[in-house]
Amino acid sequence: MPQSYLPWRRPAALDARPCVGDEQQELSYAEFGARVEAVAEQFAEAGVGLGSVVAIMLPNRVELLISLMAAWRVGAAATPVNPVFTAAEADYQIADSGAVLVVNSGAAAPDGGRPAIAVDDLRRTPTGRRAIPLPVTAGGDAALLIYTSGSTGRPKGVILDHANVAAMVRSISAHLEVTEADHCLLVLPLFHVNAICVSFLSTMRAGGRLSVLGRFHPKDFLAAVERLRPTYFSAVPTIYAHLVGLPAELTADTSSVRVAICGAAPASEELLSAVEKRFGFPVIEGYGLTEGSCASTSTPLHAPRRPGTVGVALPGQRVEIMAPDGTLLPPGERGEIVIQGDNVMRGYLGRPEANAETLRGGWLHTGDVGILDEDGYLRIVDRIKDMIIRGGENLYPKEIEAVLHQHPAVQEAAVVGAPHAVYGEVPVAYVAPYPEQALDAAELRELCAERLTKVKNPVAVHVLDALPKNAVGKLDKPALRARVAADPTSQGA
Repeated sequence: MPQSYLPWRRPAALDARPCVGDEQQELSYAEFGARVEAVAEQFAEAGVGLGSVVAIMLPNRVELLISLMAAWRVGAAATPVNPVFTAAEADYQIADSGAVLVVNSGAAAPDGGRPAIAVDDLRRTPTGRRAIPLPVTAGGDAALLIYTSGSTGRPKGVILDHANVAAMVRSISAHLEVTEADHCLLVLPLFHVNAICVSFLSTMRAGGRLSVLGRFHPKDFLAAVERLRPTYFSAVPTIYAHLVGLPAELTADTSSVRVAICGAAPASEELLSAVEKRFGFPVIEGYGLTEGSCASTSTPLHAPRRPGTVGVALPGQRVEIMAPDGTLLPPGERGEIVIQGDNVMRGYLGRPEANAETLRGGWLHTGDVGILDEDGYLRIVDRIKDMIIRGGENLYPKEIEAVLHQHPAVQEAAVVGAPHAVYGEVPVAYVAPYPEQALDAAELRELCAERLTKVKNPVAVHVLDALPKNAVGKLDKPALRARVAADPTSQGA
């Protein structure tokens, strides 16, 4: 099946246009395509072919994108590996994915005992010694193996085939109205599907330009926006919080940005409003899972954001609310968010029981609790697994976190359940302030007491410099649960 995001299917008219760049290099579409062809030759010579898997363990840089496309060029799938993984973590993913080749930084970088090519040894010019026919790649052939964070056990490989990826790219491109005039600034890690689909492939499909940042630093990011003049970018709430937390006297010209996307984790309405007020560009919020190839809902581009919601279903997708008995619920009713569409994963690699549970009944079961309104806007209530049961009453941490975010000095907030001998569980809050701001735990407890019923009040509020994050920048609630379980004194009264 044709995939318009693949470089060998690009119109010749794109050849001279800027394609991708990073801090070291800028490539036109023709140059990028030639680099892909060169590395594809190298992969083929190493025995990579249709049905193989290539592991790519690199930081954000153009060569990661070239290697990804080169794997597809020879009919293989790619599994991007977090470049800061320990050898044990990387070796697990490399082995579990069945990778036959690893692209890494060289030297002592993990390779899982597989053949490896160091990034500096990637071929830059096709030799022509080996003719590589276009792969006979079907929509059901694996394109990506994206590994979950492993917060509930060993990381699982999410199989996204070319039909999934193509559907996701079509969906997000249509929603964002991406054209060849767009220039995306990529700052999220490329071992995650958000950066691959929303930033890279959507831009390539439209014939636009992509600039890749190796890492995020608030001042450097704003300088890059001013220098490169991007039209859109995708980021997580933590990034926006850092930007808002910059000193007021630090300014930059951000007028080129027509829209910014916030996803991967819930963002408070206060944070999104602060970003728009300070920088002048609209921020639309999205919701989705790796298992759904990234995004399934988003704030409409040309409609006001509805506070507390994450928008409507993206084109080509169906989002519903399901009761425990499998019936679909009407607007206003609370239940599990379920998704249908060509973007829904093929399944987890080698996990038939997990597939049966997550994909039962022809729906992707998200594990999230939500409510749809009459117009199809989705409000996330919480994760089912994050729900706290206190004395038989269900408490949703997100509701408590929303109150904590109403304090102007709260940058981050997370509420987890702590074991309790009488009630089973009680809510405990962790918060972090904006830079150069102070927080008083007693003041925050008073705020909660004013705005929440007694049973929802955190028994303790702990102020930290920063809350723990996982590899993709989400708040690491498992780490907080482990912390509160290990230290009974942190559980309060």
